[in-house]
Amino acid sequence: MSSLPFRFRFVVKLVLVLAGATAVCVRPAGAQYVGQVGKSDNAPELRSVAVLEWIGDQQHPTRSRIIPITVFDGKELQDGGIYLARPQPIALDGEVEYQLKEDGKNTGLFVVYGASQENGSWVGYGKLEPLPKPKPPKPLNAHDWKVDDDAASDQPVLHRKRDSGDSGSGSGSGSGGGNPNEAPDPDRPTLHKAPGSGSDSGTDSGSNTGSQPASDPDRPTLHKSTDSGSSTTADSGSGSTDPDRPKLTKKKSGSTSDDDPSVSSVDSTDPNRPKLKRGQVSYGTGEMGGVAAPTLKGLPPEMHQTVAVSDARNTPDHPWDYSWANPDDQQKYKAQLEDLARTALGLTPPPAPKPATKTAKTTTHKSTKAAAPAPPQEPAPLEDEQFRVFELAYSSGATMVLSAHTAGTGADEKFVTLVAQPDLYGNVEVLLKSVTDGSRLDEAPRMLLIDAVDAMADNRGELLFELRGATGRQFALYRVLRGQVTKLFVSGGADTSASN
Repeated sequence: MSSLPFRFRFVVKLVLVLAGATAVCVRPAGAQYVGQVGKSDNAPELRSVAVLEWIGDQQHPTRSRIIPITVFDGKELQDGGIYLARPQPIALDGEVEYQLKEDGKNTGLFVVYGASQENGSWVGYGKLEPLPKPKPPKPLNAHDWKVDDDAASDQPVLHRKRDSGDSGSGSGSGSGGGNPNEAPDPDRPTLHKAPGSGSDSGTDSGSNTGSQPASDPDRPTLHKSTDSGSSTTADSGSGSTDPDRPKLTKKKSGSTSDDDPSVSSVDSTDPNRPKLKRGQVSYGTGEMGGVAAPTLKGLPPEMHQTVAVSDARNTPDHPWDYSWANPDDQQKYKAQLEDLARTALGLTPPPAPKPATKTAKTTTHKSTKAAAPAPPQEPAPLEDEQFRVFELAYSSGATMVLSAHTAGTGADEKFVTLVAQPDLYGNVEVLLKSVTDGSRLDEAPRMLLIDAVDAMADNRGELLFELRGATGRQFALYRVLRGQVTKLFVSGGADTSASN
């Protein structure tokens, strides 16, 4: 380069410097987009788990409330009490529908109509509804399944049925040949296309055929309603206008007819639509009879609890109860767990003293006579004993849960909860033991079993417990796997001292 003219060498250096500066500037710009995540083609399907609490009959409760526990977003468990709260969490959006489950079987529905904060935690209130009755199967006519045998082959052939007014058209396409002037056979089976398949010219008229649908495909939903106005109803009920806000299960409208004048349009306002208020909600003059929905306060002793699940998919029942090969085994293991519970509670009586012997002296010999043995003591009673046996996964064996407490108050009232499984030798192997008393419930709360629930839609059940203290409570999910108990999730605490 020394042989080049000075001006030419300056131009070359300038070009090299500019090229190097451009490369330096381009690298950060290119690195800025490395790993950029766009919208996913498959939006996650949310699954919400809650606990329904009520007083009275389950079909007609006097007071009720629903407490969100977890929301599974496809990757991990989120706290249902704060997940996507705008202002109420998504698990308590208006018209979200929950399936009530008992031992894995659907027992009813609960539709959320409003939400409020009680002692710093969100709770929902609404209406309990029965399960929809299944439609009876349509009777089959034997003539509808008549099959014509092809003369040239021994295999049956299904022919497309021709319209009664079509004479001569379609004689060579899909009709299997035949005389076009021949009258159509009324017994010939017909294969119909699925409605809305889009193959016909008039099926998708007015829709954006071949383009992206109007709704965002990346928006996660839970049991989204099939009605056209469900999304609008949900948005107006929750007070959110965010188009990317995911939805939970929405209650389906009672009328499905397009000609029904009682069905309001999307832009109209339903006069009987429930309105969100602080503490209570009015249902107008509709199905609720024009009365406000009473909410449950505090922790009354007559309160009942059950698991509630809202999911975008309609999953079949998965019963969690375990079937013993020998029915006597259940009583045997229950008795073993009761003995372990009494030992943990300090209710095991001391061993009976050895019977005293009486010695009688005679002139010839000494005779020894044993006293009659004392009758065995009755085992100490266990208050509010609860014994459940689960099969938390297919062919996983029995998982037993026993909880009870003693009589008394304060430090004299003791609580125990045992989670155990049978071992290979017919004995009980305790996997989890919780013992506490009434004087230290806030630091070691008592464990109250609610039920087993599939929180992550993986066909495996988790044990849902309420951790109840003296002034607060939480909910926790435990997974039993390979002879170990793992705590998967603990919800945020709720203060109960103000409402007790």
